[in-house]
Amino acid sequence: MSNWVKNYRGILWLLAGIIVGAIAGLLFGKRAMLVKPIGDIFLNLLFVAVIPLVFFAIASSIANLQGGQKLSRILTIMSVVFLSTVLIAALFTIVALWLFPVHHTAIVADTLNHGTGKNLSGEQITRLFTTDEFYQLLSRKNMLAMIIFALLTGFGTLRAGEQGRAFAQFLNAGNEVFKNVFILIMKLGPIGLGAYFAYQVAQFGPSLFGSYARIMGIGYGVSIFYYAVFFSLYAFIAGGINGVKKYWKNNIIPSATAIGTCSSIATIPANLEAAKKMGVSAIIAGITVPLGGTLHKDGSSVSSILKMAVVFAMFGRSFNSAEVIILALGMTILVSIVEGGIPNGGYIGELLFISVYGFPPEALPPAIIIGTLIDPVATLLNATGDTVAAMLVSRFVEEKKELGTAEYE
Repeated sequence: MSNWVKNYRGILWLLAGIIVGAIAGLLFGKRAMLVKPIGDIFLNLLFVAVIPLVFFAIASSIANLQGGQKLSRILTIMSVVFLSTVLIAALFTIVALWLFPVHHTAIVADTLNHGTGKNLSGEQITRLFTTDEFYQLLSRKNMLAMIIFALLTGFGTLRAGEQGRAFAQFLNAGNEVFKNVFILIMKLGPIGLGAYFAYQVAQFGPSLFGSYARIMGIGYGVSIFYYAVFFSLYAFIAGGINGVKKYWKNNIIPSATAIGTCSSIATIPANLEAAKKMGVSAIIAGITVPLGGTLHKDGSSVSSILKMAVVFAMFGRSFNSAEVIILALGMTILVSIVEGGIPNGGYIGELLFISVYGFPPEALPPAIIIGTLIDPVATLLNATGDTVAAMLVSRFVEEKKELGTAEYE
């Protein structure tokens, strides 16, 4: 029990702050709105820290890439599997939200409806992905352009080889520094989110709780269905009925570990052992499972789409247009890759889509709250999705129907 509390300590503190804020909002009514500046300070700190954090996380990851030609087939198929399952999870969530829509009056009234959000023109698309001045990359309004520049910086450092080693070390150091800056800021999360939730409850009343409960119901329903049905489908593709039996027989311990630790990384040892029992060769499991713990996150995909749809609904904007969904899918893939190396990495996705879609800072706290509430089941999908991904990689690399019979063993 003590270990469980330790692993979930961050989430429990956030929930405690939210609960205290909600009680304050109910007890003090409109007077509780006076604490909103405390929440605003927390949000401003997050928005300031996110630019260098994401830049160093991406650039250092690319700069440190290593690998040999013999592994190219495994890495290529692994990348396709990771991207495919993340996109399937996102698309399934979008379909579920079409069937069980979040209405635009669900959380926030029109008093906050001052975010931007028009159809993208050619000029707007250009500004979305690039800037014409370097200093503009430092604005959160240009996060996609900054991310593209971070990718180019990482690959440039990689190509520089030995001559770029000092710069690679600088990127690694910057990544570590800003990880810790983000950790320090998130220690203020219970206070900042509590203050903002007190403001929300004071502004919009007790009906807010029912709205969050509905959103949680959708998130947990989608996640559990994906866990039971889609993972079984993936296991069937990898090894037929026998593959399904092997997957679920050996997935109990990784599932329990994921829920108990609330960490995909902490589940890697259990996943490696489970993958071996599922018939995945040692080399494929040794590559796919550790990388999956960082780069492959179906649960984060579900969570990201849910948070985006909710924020769109809050501000009375449609989440159904093709350009909005395509951009959402791209950001979901990006967040799945980036957040693994960042503490509380899911919050990076919220900061990203709020900036890209032009929402005001008030959109961030509800998105963080939703992410916090569904984090346990999202972690379950993130962690246990790595073993079934390893089964799929094994299936297509080895081109055999039955697992555990390949030359790589």
